[in-house]
Amino acid sequence: VFAVPADASNPSSSVVVSVQNISAALGSQAVLPCKSHRMVWTQDRLNDRQRVVHWDLLSSYFGDSRMERLCDMYSAGDQRVYSSYNQGRILMPENAFADGNFSLVIKGVAESDAGTYSCNLHHHYCHLYETVKIQLVIAKRGEEPSEYWDGEKPVLVAPEGSTVTLPCVNRQHIWTERHSEEEQQVVHWDRQPPGVPQDRADRLVDLYASGERRSYGPQFLRQKMNVSRGAFGLGDFSLRISRLESADEGTYSCHLHHHYCGLHERRIYHLAVTEPQRDSRVLNIT
Repeated sequence: VFAVPADASNPSSSVVVSVQNISAALGSQAVLPCKSHRMVWTQDRLNDRQRVVHWDLLSSYFGDSRMERLCDMYSAGDQRVYSSYNQGRILMPENAFADGNFSLVIKGVAESDAGTYSCNLHHHYCHLYETVKIQLVIAKRGEEPSEYWDGEKPVLVAPEGSTVTLPCVNRQHIWTERHSEEEQQVVHWDRQPPGVPQDRADRLVDLYASGERRSYGPQFLRQKMNVSRGAFGLGDFSLRISRLESADEGTYSCHLHHHYCGLHERRIYHLAVTEPQRDSRVLNIT
């Protein structure tokens, strides 16, 4: 029996996200579904516009509560301030994406600045979204500046006319480093015949976002097991097994690794091959 060991990466580091039992008839095709939108490869053609930070303000100063976009910044570009009133008055550090400091500085704080601020980090490539909230209160006459935690978020009390810094710091490498996408993504399928433990599983195929794929095992096996050529474009790595035989029974696993984005998932499938259903209708011959 031809076997390629599957231990290209430590399976114990993967999180098992699903276990399915699948039955299919002898001679038919089985589809083992393995999909993840986080594994879709979107090559960055926009000069690293995959990471963005924006600050919003939820305020009731003008009556009804409303959310206002104050400013944003892409990892490769200048920051954009939306209101002419705030030009030169609010800013983030220019090196925010290098340093991981996305804090917002407000000069000459006014009553209209009071409200709940949210610092929103979006990583479009990794499908990651993180939000930090801070409340700004304008101090009453004679009240000292202070900071406290209200049970949900930090609250800053600042006197009118002062300069405040609303803290938003995240130095995880995901926000501060560029990357080479196609080297970071790999998917592989393994198979364990009945009774064979996971650490002795056979590797069926390796798929890379660069387009490279490596199939293992004898030719007849490669011809009957197939993953779509457009897998990384769709995030669909489902394994199709045609012309099912009893020997195809066993435990299959789909491993998704996105090293840059910190994604390590495993989906497990127990495949049973059954006898085709015979036509049980009684034929009346007269």
